[in-house]
Amino acid sequence: MSIKKRLIASNIAMIVIPIVLFLLLEVVIATLIFSGVNGAPVKKDSQWFMSLRFIGLLFILIVTNGILTYMVSKTILKPIRILTKAAEEISNGNLDHEILSVNKDELGKLSETFESMRIQLKKAREERELYENNRKEFVASISHDLKTPLTSIKGYIHGVLDGIADNPETKQMYLQTAYQKADDMDHLINELFLYSKLDLEQFPFQFETVQLDNYLEDYLQELQYDASFKDVAITFRSEPSENYSVMADRLSLGRIIDNIIQNSLKYSDKTEKKISVSLQSKSDAVTVKFADNGKGIPKESLPRIFESFYRADPSRNKTTGGSGLGLAIVKKIVERHGGEIWAESGEGKGTSIYFTLKKRKVGEGNAEGINH
Repeated sequence: MSIKKRLIASNIAMIVIPIVLFLLLEVVIATLIFSGVNGAPVKKDSQWFMSLRFIGLLFILIVTNGILTYMVSKTILKPIRILTKAAEEISNGNLDHEILSVNKDELGKLSETFESMRIQLKKAREERELYENNRKEFVASISHDLKTPLTSIKGYIHGVLDGIADNPETKQMYLQTAYQKADDMDHLINELFLYSKLDLEQFPFQFETVQLDNYLEDYLQELQYDASFKDVAITFRSEPSENYSVMADRLSLGRIIDNIIQNSLKYSDKTEKKISVSLQSKSDAVTVKFADNGKGIPKESLPRIFESFYRADPSRNKTTGGSGLGLAIVKKIVERHGGEIWAESGEGKGTSIYFTLKKRKVGEGNAEGINH
């Protein structure tokens, strides 16, 4: 019952109950006083009757008003005390203090609103703490991944300058290694720059209609001519009768494919590496699946593989880890396309990465230079 209805009912009760009780009291008093006077009241009994009526009426009004006021105020003051206590806890930074709704009225709704606010504040604080921890990890990862090759470069250059590389072959090897380390740093900086632009939503996309089955088939065939893929068996499957027309940025789509495949190969422990790509058409989107026969990802690491600088291999070994930004960039690009991305894996059973792209709507043309 709402507070308004409760107050109206209380006011009505304060009128009706005293009247009923007063009439009953008057009957009782009259019966007690006049029952033994042969039906003819005397003056003394009449005065006593009037005094008892007044005292009884006053008593009934006080008791009735007190009880009803107490009952109504209790249903209002108790939730207010709960809300006051909750507000004090929240102001003191305690966001674990649960607010229970005791009534189904305006104060009950206010309690539910307070509880929803507490949950949102707690969630925001947890997200802020997670962001801060990720930021610290991000800075530490950048420092490590930039300092390691820089130290190597300085070491090899000092080797040349100090005459340690005292023959052309050794000097060439030192310089070639230093150049490779510098190239690794350049690649990392480019990925950092791309990730930052995607994170700030300042990366321009050239969206256009793409026949995803034809695009993937051509892209994967080109990889077969790449020397680094000579020991990799790549298969592609789609249904010719299905519609795979999507809106996408071609260059970004190529980066998605390349990063996913490179990640699969880095974590593959098989002599014969296999990657299968398949498409599934839905009413408003196309799902792309990349499945490999690698060593798989531990269950505890699977939810974090799309985080920036996260590696399932904590050693940060270059042969198995890269920059740690590849899948984070993929996730950003897919989300900017309005799609979703997720992974399924089992240790020793390989990994499957899925992502979706929205289908081209009827009448939707190409859009150039869109900065989403």
